[in-house]
Amino acid sequence: MTKQDFKFQVFSLSERLFPMVARLLGNNSKAEDAIQEIMLKLWQKRKKIENHPNINGFVILTARNYCIDLLRKKTLVLEDSTSELKVLKSTGDIESLEWKELNNIIFKILEQLPKQQKEVFLMRDVDGYEFTEIAAALSLKMEHVRVLLSRARKQIGVALEKNYDYERGTYE
Repeated sequence: MTKQDFKFQVFSLSERLFPMVARLLGNNSKAEDAIQEIMLKLWQKRKKIENHPNINGFVILTARNYCIDLLRKKTLVLEDSTSELKVLKSTGDIESLEWKELNNIIFKILEQLPKQQKEVFLMRDVDGYEFTEIAAALSLKMEHVRVLLSRARKQIGVALEKNYDYERGTYE
């Protein structure tokens, strides 16, 4: 694999890897360092990568495994990485308070999901990865990824509905 091929096929994915790596490691500066290390590892493996059938999936899997290895080796002081997920935004003061409350509710719901469901949900709906990339990164079949995502979305929807029914006074 030439420098140019590596740059276009592998290094160009570093921006897409950043949200996942930052979420796994818990902060942006550690994620930047990790991305650099991951790219160095991939550069050293460039001969193997050039014939790989799913380069994107391989890169994502390598990044995920690197982060997991880092977390196992060191007991990092993890910040709440979900605070990086500012999904909902608003402009007004009252609306801003409501959006913050909704974000807090969603983050609490995410913490209650099984690990695989949470990871698939975050990779798909927050990080924007394709099903094939998620399947390769988590070593799952694509159908299983779809099922996990569907179950996660359903659980989140049910939990949100329960919460809002409770606030309206119709909770049983």
